[in-house]
Amino acid sequence: MYNHLETAKNPENLKRVIVDPVSRVEGHGKVTLLLDADNKIQQARLHIVEFRGFERFIQGRPYWELPVLVQRLCGICPVSHHLAAAKAIDQLVGVDPENLPVSADKLRRLLHFGQVLQSHALHFFHLSSPDLLFGFESDISKRSIIAVLAAYPDLAVQGVKLRKYGQEVIRMISGKRIHGTGAIAGGMNKSLTKAERDYLLEDIDQIITWAAASVTLIKQVHESNLPYFDDFGTIPTNYMSLTKPDGALELYHGGLRAKNAQGETIMDHVNYCDYNDYIHEEVRSWTYMKFPYLLSLGQEDGWYRVGPLARINNCDFINTPLAEDARIAFKAHSPNAMVHSTLAFHWTRLIELLHCTEAIKELLHDPDIMGLDLVAKGEKRYEGVGVIEAPRGTLFHHYQVDENDIVTKANLIVSTTSNNRAMNESVRQVAAEYLSGRELTEPLLNNLEVAIRAYDPCLSCATHAMGKMPLQLELMDASGQLIDKLVKHSNGQIERLA
Repeated sequence: MYNHLETAKNPENLKRVIVDPVSRVEGHGKVTLLLDADNKIQQARLHIVEFRGFERFIQGRPYWELPVLVQRLCGICPVSHHLAAAKAIDQLVGVDPENLPVSADKLRRLLHFGQVLQSHALHFFHLSSPDLLFGFESDISKRSIIAVLAAYPDLAVQGVKLRKYGQEVIRMISGKRIHGTGAIAGGMNKSLTKAERDYLLEDIDQIITWAAASVTLIKQVHESNLPYFDDFGTIPTNYMSLTKPDGALELYHGGLRAKNAQGETIMDHVNYCDYNDYIHEEVRSWTYMKFPYLLSLGQEDGWYRVGPLARINNCDFINTPLAEDARIAFKAHSPNAMVHSTLAFHWTRLIELLHCTEAIKELLHDPDIMGLDLVAKGEKRYEGVGVIEAPRGTLFHHYQVDENDIVTKANLIVSTTSNNRAMNESVRQVAAEYLSGRELTEPLLNNLEVAIRAYDPCLSCATHAMGKMPLQLELMDASGQLIDKLVKHSNGQIERLA
């Protein structure tokens, strides 16, 4: 629901507008705006209002449970957490990525391509296409896949089937579409049978055709709405992602690359196990999400974006032909080294969707995915770091264990956390450019949600900063009047506000 304007209890006597909840995203968040008497926006913030705490939940568990356990972070991107955790516990049993059995490595990659395909299809067709096809300020009845199905039935059906195919890839490898098994310490627990491989091959050419059509569609949408795509929520930022050693787009395993807003390299092909030497996190009192930044640039200038836009900006090429052609066409639309348009996340997301379909076809024709050499072992270690490019961006899982194989410490930096500062900056930009000074209406407020949705945030994954969370306690009387209010700040200080 959208709350009505209310007078904020603060010295400036500003009005507060609350968008709660932010819709068509995974998880729970809200936006608050503070306005003066002329409806000029003085402050705009994205608040993440749920708490998960998985960094603490998994402490005390044996490490081999983690690939299955951490999937419960999310029902949209469980495979990403599953594989990041598996890459971390590979190291706990002494297996580095280059020593993983070939069949296990390719099965994991196939599983990951299925995950990225289904997630990108879900986000674009189910969650974002209503805004792009009907307009950002369209009637609320138009903002669903049902409305898209009525107005564009062929397109909607293709979107549903693209996602279903990605889920079928996941099911064939892990047993279930959501929260299956597959990756274990040092490898995989099963290979594909010939029947499973042939089943997936039946539809892959049609899936590639539909994926290519989706890229054509978003290119057309972009070209017909250039002012929006160039200016809406657009912010120059740093970008971070994994790349292959030769600079190619990489979703499963590579080195960390970061570039600044001008396209200059900040770091390149850094070993992700050393991420703590390059990335730090800060906490703020008004949200359950942390704020990562590049240590070399500091808190003020070191924030960055991850995800499809970062990956396409950072990579030198894509090693599948149709997606590479699409990347070249995308880059040709900007005279600059880096594309900063926030709405360009949608275009790059579909380029990656196309890449995944091509890569899936290549792997389905590779006999190694039916190989039986699936598990390797080495010397026990006490620390492991797993990093993967989840659909929403670079995902870090870092574990430490004791001599009894029990997890003693865990740190997760999820993709949406890395985009936290950028989402807030985009919200502020949209609020200032499109809302400030106007009489706010429900359709107008949807502009804020459009800016947030472009990042495809997974708020459930991103809320886990145990021990640093603010707490607010309000005591109301029977008539709803505030009697007392206590706030515990993130530094532990308690303040009485009523």
